[in-house]
Amino acid sequence: MANDYLVRATAAGAQIRAFAVTARETVEQARRAHDTSPVMTAALGRLLAAGAMMGSMMKAEGDLLTLQICGDGPAGGLTVTADGQGRVKGYAVHPQVILPANSQGKLDVGGALGAGTLRVIRDLGLKEPYVGQTALQTGEIAEDLTYYFAVSEQTPSCVGLGVLMEKDNRVKQAGGFLVQLMPFAQEEVVARLEENLGKVSSVTSLLDEGKLPEEILEILLDGLEMCGQDTMPVSFTCNCTKERVEKALISIGRKEIEEMIAEGETIEVKCHFCNRAYSFPVEELEEILTKCGR
Repeated sequence: MANDYLVRATAAGAQIRAFAVTARETVEQARRAHDTSPVMTAALGRLLAAGAMMGSMMKAEGDLLTLQICGDGPAGGLTVTADGQGRVKGYAVHPQVILPANSQGKLDVGGALGAGTLRVIRDLGLKEPYVGQTALQTGEIAEDLTYYFAVSEQTPSCVGLGVLMEKDNRVKQAGGFLVQLMPFAQEEVVARLEENLGKVSSVTSLLDEGKLPEEILEILLDGLEMCGQDTMPVSFTCNCTKERVEKALISIGRKEIEEMIAEGETIEVKCHFCNRAYSFPVEELEEILTKCGR
């Protein structure tokens, strides 16, 4: 039984909506799948936690959220997708980047990502997905999402994300919170929320103290009449199948498949998101070739 879950709530008569997530097992699974270095585990883990919370805002079964960071740092970038049921998956372009600690002695996620852009893509089953894009502010991800919500969605928000590593590079704690003000929020509500946020040092320290997501929300929303709580399990889930990979092979075209067949060896195709490998011997490649258009 996975222990990862998120809690959603409203407060101050729906002037605030808030989310908190614990995602240790989800991030550990991503670390194992991609063999990420500590700094890349932190980077990918933060984005996975954000994806779980933002994905839970979506209403319909088939809605899909994609968070994409492209930077000029050694990490290259990150991609995470999430649905509305707490299922997330993701990968780093260069998962094994190693960097010295930053000036605060912490994993240098900003240094790994560098300068670049954050894209938020919401595929809601319409003709065109909704795409919002902003420049990275720090590359530390939480601040970048806070800026994105303010600029691209005009929603004042505060995002906290964190990943804490064990000495053996396993994930000790991972999670985050997201608090948003609705347009009609009153000044005294804003002031109280800011005061509460000022008391929170970091997500990982709260999780490491044993605080659960609902307890983190109680701290953030203290004195603001929290209500409407519900919970949702969170997991690292990839829906790749051999059939999906076969479709991807068909899409690359006859010429490339003919070249693979000519080499006379089994090819292995890996899923970007979970690193699962699928083998296609020559006979199967020949079958795939028959499905390709002329």
